[in-house]
This record gives sequence, C-alpha cells and structure tokens, in this order.
Amino acid sequence: MRGWAYFSVLLLISCSSAPQRGGYYKDDGPGANPPANLASIPDAVPRSEPLHKYANRPYEVFGKKYVPLASVQPFSQRGTASWYGKKFHGQKTSSGETYDMYKMTAAHPTLPIPSYVRVTNVSNGRSVVVRVNDRGPFHSGRIIDLSYVAAYKLGYVGAGSAQVAIEAVVPGQPQRRADL
Repeated sequence: MRGWAYFSVLLLISCSSAPQRGGYYKDDGPGANPPANLASIPDAVPRSEPLHKYANRPYEVFGKKYVPLASVQPFSQRGTASWYGKKFHGQKTSSGETYDMYKMTAAHPTLPIPSYVRVTNVSNGRSVVVRVNDRGPFHSGRIIDLSYVAAYKLGYVGAGSAQVAIEAVVPGQPQRRADL
C-alpha cells in the first residue's frame, strides 16, 4: 500500500507539469506521428461505471488538500483548461489506466474517477465529452487538464490553455450544454 501511495503522489505531481501559457510545454506536443484523423476521433461515451477504489480518496499535493466527490452527480465549473501530451503518453493515470493522448480523457482534482464531463471552449463554442480518469492539474487557476486530442478538438492546442465551461454528464440523465 505504501508503494501505491508513493506512486500516486509522483503521478499527481507529474500532471501538474502541463502547459501554462501558449504553445507546447517544453518537449510536450502531439508526438512524431499523430493520427491523421484527430478531428474525427469520437467523444467519450458516458456509461455507468463503478468508482475507483483508491483514486477517489482524499489526498494532498503541494500542501493543498483535495476531497474528491463521492458519487457521480450534477457538477459545473468555469475556468482555465490546459492539456497534456507526449510527455505523459504511455504513463499510468491515477485510475491505473495507461494515458493515451489520442483518447478523449481528462484529469480533474476532485471529480469522481471515472466520470464524464462535457467541456466547452467559451471563446469558440466547441464542445467535447471526455472521461475523467486522472488527477490534476495542480497549478492555481486551472481547473482541468485535457488529453491532446480533446484540446485539439476544442481548438486550443497551440495556445496551451483556454477558458472553458465544464458540466458533469450523469449517465441516464438528460444532458444539457454548459452555459457560456
């Protein structure tokens, strides 16, 4: 169990290294051979899933305590989104899954793992649905880290971050688009 805790802290800290402003962060980016069909990669399909046993426990990063939601429930938030790419591609997420920058996934500090959210770029109105399977970001002012492909579809990979509205998608309940 101690090894899992140590691994979790390292993983949480790693998610805090996503881009802050403009362009790619250091050596991050789309990878050498991104799929040709990035725009046609489908959104995540919300479904009921059991919550992860360990990824939803309270935790602390950089002296700040986080208490994840204990159930999938209505939730909305506005703020800055960032993205993470090849630097973390192939590494384990907080859920224990392997991060794939070409899948529609996200990291959020307190949403249940797994859960689903609709993310809308407030500047252009583009919207995607992603599956939350990781923790982060841990930089002040940012509310969610998206996979490279999700950020690409929202139109902000070159900028590194964007203002977004997020809303939980609760399987079995009607979806509505987040107010811009």
